[in-house]
Amino acid sequence: MNRTGAPMILLRGGRILDPSQQLDETGDVLLSEGVVEAVGRLGEVRRDGNELETIDCAGRVVSPVFIDVHCHLREPGREEVETIASGARAAAAGGFTAVCAMPNTDPVTDNQAAVGFILSQARRAAAARVYPIGAISIGEKGETLAEFGEMVGAGAVAVSDDGKPVVSAQLMRTALEYARTFGIPVADHCEEPTLAAGGAMNEGITSARLGLRGIPAEAEEIMAIRDMLLARLTGGHIHLCHMSTRGSVELIRWGKERGINVTAEVCPHHLSLTEEAVEGYDTNAKMNPPLRTAADVEALQAAVKDGTIDVIATDHAPHHYDEKEREFADAPNGIIGLETALAVNLTWLVHSGIVALPLLVERMSCAPARLFKLPGGTLRKGAIADVTVFDPDAVWTVDATKFASKGRNTPYAGRELRGLVALTVVDGRVIHRRSS
Repeated sequence: MNRTGAPMILLRGGRILDPSQQLDETGDVLLSEGVVEAVGRLGEVRRDGNELETIDCAGRVVSPVFIDVHCHLREPGREEVETIASGARAAAAGGFTAVCAMPNTDPVTDNQAAVGFILSQARRAAAARVYPIGAISIGEKGETLAEFGEMVGAGAVAVSDDGKPVVSAQLMRTALEYARTFGIPVADHCEEPTLAAGGAMNEGITSARLGLRGIPAEAEEIMAIRDMLLARLTGGHIHLCHMSTRGSVELIRWGKERGINVTAEVCPHHLSLTEEAVEGYDTNAKMNPPLRTAADVEALQAAVKDGTIDVIATDHAPHHYDEKEREFADAPNGIIGLETALAVNLTWLVHSGIVALPLLVERMSCAPARLFKLPGGTLRKGAIADVTVFDPDAVWTVDATKFASKGRNTPYAGRELRGLVALTVVDGRVIHRRSS
């Protein structure tokens, strides 16, 4: 055995996709002592006394890790819904070896002790890596700035009040200035609360017909442009969470053209589903921001392709079955996404011909690592041995009862998707392997 306690692993004969090196070729990847030892057509590999496991990857893609910069693991406070351990296992099953946990827990992750607790629980889980995101404001109340320095020192990689917009422009300005000194992004939930108040879905003809109060696209767009203007003022890094409208895409493009330090994410559900999924008052299609129109989906897909949208993130948000069984307007927002993200992206983006597979890997792996300054996102020699192996053509039907996540709230239940994770390796150890 090597010094990490992990065997040498030879991933043999797969399609190696690593956009960080412009690499797309058939070959082998050797992992040793927790790092990438070699990539290419390796021939016979010497064991040098170490245990060697050879895994046949023919017909599969070998890529750098998937990294989710936006998920909700519910612990502490809602362990009946999800725990850090169950969420980390779900991440591994979905091909993610690293996830960033949002701070809207109970209590809120707004101090160094809370950050330390999440990291401790993640180490115990021994599955996907978990990187805490600290709160912008104490208690996510939007009043007093949390102590960024202490949280970053304890291991936080970003700050956000996700689930709650930062209403005060002055507080957001201060957050951007403060975060800049620590080199971390400020991730904002873009929602103008007076426009969105009481809304349950996208505002439009469908909401009127269903008798549900809607949330206009402008509620998102007003806050997106405000945040970018404040980022321009401060020089801070603003990261716009779960964009959902074509107007937001146009604004982000405007900001990037002017050199504003703005990055943005989109979720698989906003790339694949429209407000029509709400028909029948399906609460598994209720989320915030809500599912929008076909024109919005098309604009978001194009933004992923041209780089206006930097990252695809899941916004994994498990809820208890009973919570989602309420009246639509009263049901909580959110869906699970860690174990369907890859297949949804492959089905709607790659297999439909909208984006090429290497670009999808860039948006799910390389870009998240680069923008949030996380390990992984590359198969370069000496890089951390976090690798995802997947079959892009495997067809399967979504059955949430078989998921590692405790959550079952998915609008994709019963749908046939194309693309399935075969193997997930973290730090040179196999932590997920598909049984068949």
